[in-house]
Amino acid sequence: MEVERAKKDDDDRNSAADGGGGSAAEEVSVERIFEESADPPPPWQNQITFRAMVVSFILSILFTFVVMKLNLTTGIIPSLNISAGLLSFFFVKTWTKILNKAGILKQPFTRQENTVIQTCVVASSGIAFSGGFGSYLFGMSDVVAKQSAEANTPLNIKNPHLGWMIGFLFIVSFLGLFSVVPLRKIMIVDFKLTYPSGTATAHLINSFHTPQGAKLAKKQVRALGKFFSFSFLWGFFQWFFTSGDGCGFANFPTFGLEAYENKFYFDFSATYVGVGMICPYLINVSLLVGSILSWGVMWPLIGAQKGKWYSADLSSTSLHGLQGYKVFIAIAMILGDGLYNFIKVLGRTVVGLYKQFKNRDALPVNDRSPSNTVTISYDDKRRTELFLKDRIPSWIAVTGYVVMAIISIITVPHIFPQLRWYHILTMYIIAPVLAFCNAYGCGLTDWSLASTYGKLAIFTIGAWAGAANGGVLAGLAACGVMMNIVSTASDLMQDFKTGYMTLASPRSMFLSQAIGTAMGCVISPCVFWLFYKAFPDFGQTGTAYPAPYALVYRNMSILGVEGFSALPHNCLMLCYIFFAAAVFVNGVRDAVGPNWSRFIPLPMAMAIPFYIGGYFTIDMCVGSLILFLWRKLNRPKADAYSSAVASGLICGEGIWTLPSSVLALASVKPPICMKFLSAATNVKVDSFLNPS
Repeated sequence: MEVERAKKDDDDRNSAADGGGGSAAEEVSVERIFEESADPPPPWQNQITFRAMVVSFILSILFTFVVMKLNLTTGIIPSLNISAGLLSFFFVKTWTKILNKAGILKQPFTRQENTVIQTCVVASSGIAFSGGFGSYLFGMSDVVAKQSAEANTPLNIKNPHLGWMIGFLFIVSFLGLFSVVPLRKIMIVDFKLTYPSGTATAHLINSFHTPQGAKLAKKQVRALGKFFSFSFLWGFFQWFFTSGDGCGFANFPTFGLEAYENKFYFDFSATYVGVGMICPYLINVSLLVGSILSWGVMWPLIGAQKGKWYSADLSSTSLHGLQGYKVFIAIAMILGDGLYNFIKVLGRTVVGLYKQFKNRDALPVNDRSPSNTVTISYDDKRRTELFLKDRIPSWIAVTGYVVMAIISIITVPHIFPQLRWYHILTMYIIAPVLAFCNAYGCGLTDWSLASTYGKLAIFTIGAWAGAANGGVLAGLAACGVMMNIVSTASDLMQDFKTGYMTLASPRSMFLSQAIGTAMGCVISPCVFWLFYKAFPDFGQTGTAYPAPYALVYRNMSILGVEGFSALPHNCLMLCYIFFAAAVFVNGVRDAVGPNWSRFIPLPMAMAIPFYIGGYFTIDMCVGSLILFLWRKLNRPKADAYSSAVASGLICGEGIWTLPSSVLALASVKPPICMKFLSAATNVKVDSFLNPS
């Protein structure tokens, strides 16, 4: 999540993950059902088909627009695995049905091909997050640097350009794939790690390819299509009323003008209503609590100290004024939460490894080791047999990592001269260990700490480079290198788990992940470039696409290089308090257990509206309320269709950003500006327009 991809507590996943390991206690053997009703799995070469790559490319563009919009508005990105699996099933099933009627169908659509498409799409759209377009990468630009009073010299600025962005992503995004490939058997077969997201996705894909599941999938796609159309048309309708700043439904003062000034209003965003339906209740409530605490209590109180704590002459965007408190206190909470969870997951990883190696029965020395007294289900036997059949030789992984590392060490300093070759070499020596820890921790908790490792690189490499040598830019670039490696590694292991449970070959999974990553390295920069060029106020606070985490990441880098001198008066004390509070609240959540922790807000989620505002939290809570009432009225139907409805709402308005960007590039402006004024202001405007 940044709420680290808001997937930690996803309800559908956790419910699907309970049987993730394919235990002997399974009442129904999934693989026996498929053996009786379907052909054997095709060879790995036939799992990656031309139609699979075409569908993957189309869906990658769609989901990249969705992820990019979310990344550039609030940074909260829910899991889109279910949407990707559902839409890939729909597209290829339609394709094969047409070919079958024409009598030219050569290969039926299998769950293995479905898995390949889903893997490719998620890998591709994931680059929109790990590529840093809403965080470290855009944080290098002069647009963000101008919003910060420190380190805005040319040495610490690098503006976005398609060429270097694509080149940088190609260089650093593939290392994570090679770093954990040799450990796939240990993680999936020997340790039997759950990987809840991968397990849930596998259950979903398996269900699609049973007769009953196929019927439900068709109905889910129909629901997704209806709400996709509604969301797209709603975005189109809203566009007509947005011809100027502060215009349109997105600026409707739902709770009054004073609440609107403090970022409390419903902005009629179908996207965030959908996000609220996917994210767990606890995240949405945590966001609301954070927005009330910050914009309802703290910022008015600190604002009252204007002229005492900070100069009254400062602009509203100066980090030496109120804006500094918003940004740095949010950073303190994010770092406190990140540090706590880093230590917790690392501790679980160490304990888990200790137990695995202590119990030699759980870790066979070689493939021929006897299973002793452990009862293995038929599903596990079948899946393990095929999973170990198509090996990826370790020498390929080691050679690939070394070659890509050498290329990266040579080329990255040409893109970022502030980042020296020895900085990169040090990261690449440490990265496989961190990638393993992240992949193992993700298998236990479903929580990827990719951005936490990225922040660790910001502080260490930035401080090492030093302020005089462009340490701010070096820290941000190092964040990109580290984040891409550890994020890709955990994603690949999730995909191996999905492939293990759907009998997809590890080779086809690895290749589809690599193809998806390559697609993402081109598609994501192009989509970002469209946003960047289409909207003149792009990246500015208070605009449609403020890219809030870009400023947060840049200020983390400044903090790491220049220390606490960048903070306004009393801000450091408040940062200490909120850092400690984030650690304490997380500790309390773990101490009281799951029955009570579901009533205690998440500090990471609370921190997000501290800087952005509370408007999107209202939308997300509306989504939660819709889902809550739907489940009260008809829980089976809500559980079956809520993800499809939410995905339709997210994708429809998300894809509307493509035509709206094209219209902006063509200088086509909306015809109407709908604004809301107080009665007193309205009288002044009327008297100005009608002086008589």
